[in-house]
Amino acid sequence: MKRFLNISLVFPVFILLFAVLGCEKERTYRDTSLAKPEFSEGYFMPQVHRPVIAVPANAVPVVAEKPAFMAEYPAAKIPSAGKPTQPAPREPGQIEISRIYPTTEFAILQMNKIVPEEVELNKPFDYSIRVKNLTDTTLTNIMVNEELPPNFKHVSSEPPAKENAANLVWKIESLAPRESRQITVTGKATDADSLRMSTTVVTNFVPAAADIKVVQPKLELAVTVPEGAILCDTIPVQFTVTNSGTGSARDVKIVHTLPTGLHFIDGRSEIELDAGTLTAGQTRKFAAKFQAVKNGKYVSKTVATATGLKAESKENMLVVGQPVLVINKTGTERQYAGKPVTYTITVANKGDAPAKDAVVEDTIPPGVASIKATAGALLTPSRTVVWKLGVLAPDETKNLRVSYVPNQVGTIMDKTTATAYCAEAVTASAETTVAGIAGVMLEVIDIEDPVEIGTSTTYTITVTNQGSAPATGIDVTCFLEESVRYISSTGATSGLLEGNMLKFAILDSLAPKTKAVWRVVVQALEPTDSLFKVIMNTEQLSRPVQETEATHLYK
Repeated sequence: MKRFLNISLVFPVFILLFAVLGCEKERTYRDTSLAKPEFSEGYFMPQVHRPVIAVPANAVPVVAEKPAFMAEYPAAKIPSAGKPTQPAPREPGQIEISRIYPTTEFAILQMNKIVPEEVELNKPFDYSIRVKNLTDTTLTNIMVNEELPPNFKHVSSEPPAKENAANLVWKIESLAPRESRQITVTGKATDADSLRMSTTVVTNFVPAAADIKVVQPKLELAVTVPEGAILCDTIPVQFTVTNSGTGSARDVKIVHTLPTGLHFIDGRSEIELDAGTLTAGQTRKFAAKFQAVKNGKYVSKTVATATGLKAESKENMLVVGQPVLVINKTGTERQYAGKPVTYTITVANKGDAPAKDAVVEDTIPPGVASIKATAGALLTPSRTVVWKLGVLAPDETKNLRVSYVPNQVGTIMDKTTATAYCAEAVTASAETTVAGIAGVMLEVIDIEDPVEIGTSTTYTITVTNQGSAPATGIDVTCFLEESVRYISSTGATSGLLEGNMLKFAILDSLAPKTKAVWRVVVQALEPTDSLFKVIMNTEQLSRPVQETEATHLYK
């Protein structure tokens, strides 16, 4: 069974620490006849670094005692000193040599060396050297020196080494925390003597480094205000402050001053907001509301400050407007009762802001019927016609119509009102004189037809006022033929016979929708078709109305 030898080597933190370590014991493993490697200045005492030597399998490792003065520098003084790692599993027939420097308690750097247990004469073989940083700090300018015995011929190495007399030298620029680096050497034995391969590793002191962050906080301020508003609006404003730099911005404050004509809800013209401390990348938002006293254009800026910092927002332009309603109404000035009256309503927004929730309301006058209106109108129980127009943009106009049929004479007043959000209500009226008109109708009928000679028949004369105004000066005159003889007459007025003409006294007035009736009794004298003619005239008629009734007389 092949044996495994594990010896640890760790690099010193302090120069004196390494100088005091037992060098005499180390010299028992060093061949002083070999040339010493060259090292750059700045490395600590390379001449006393104990080499790691590949020794025969029966060699007994020397255990270094911990010097007394090491107690003065406990492990806590070495930055993030780590524990040595367990050797990696090796293949059969190999020897692994491991060393922690300076001691296991002060582990800084570990070097493992794996060599074959035996090799054949004059045949190439490989062995490896692995260096690992055991700290949390980057180690720089690490020198690995391999002292070659006289009976070893170097063939190659990876990475390539710098050959110096009987030494191979590798320079590792830096080893990151916990990082490892491996070197592979290829060579062969030139005689049968055992090969003694000694390795030395040198690095700078582990620095007591402290990173101090350099930060630069930066404030950015954005203010969001509507571009336009209505005078009656409560106007929202939002402030957004951000620390877009690094580090914390402390005692952050936002100050917003309103121009004349604007004020916050509580009446103040300036508001101060405390954002406290903003860490890098942190954002805080604030909201407020204000109102306008009058129309106009307003420009405002906002300032954010912190300890040693200042930021200003872009200028914000706010236009405050107000809707202005204008209404006009026209309609029929004169109309007869029973005939429709139509009104045209024109509503316009002459302001510089939208008229929201615009409503037009027309009050229905008394004494009318048959109400009609343009599309969208609603008839309310309180007898009003309502149009809900929604929003009237500036300079927008709406035309509406409503019509009624008056059923009585007189003057009707039609009133219309327009309203909208933040606009003064406006009213328009129109008057119409409603006149009555007499519409008289004359009707003449005979009660009996045909009539036998010697008997009598009665003619009924009916005058009906179908109009909306009284009919005045009603004059009714009857004409009899010789085939009949007048017997008597009755009715609304008395009659007087003059020859074959029966003239009734004038009826002064006949109210609308009423009737006046006269009756005339005659006797049949000879067989024929007798004609009974009636002529009616009124003050409202431009020409008389005539009606004739024929009666067949027989024997």
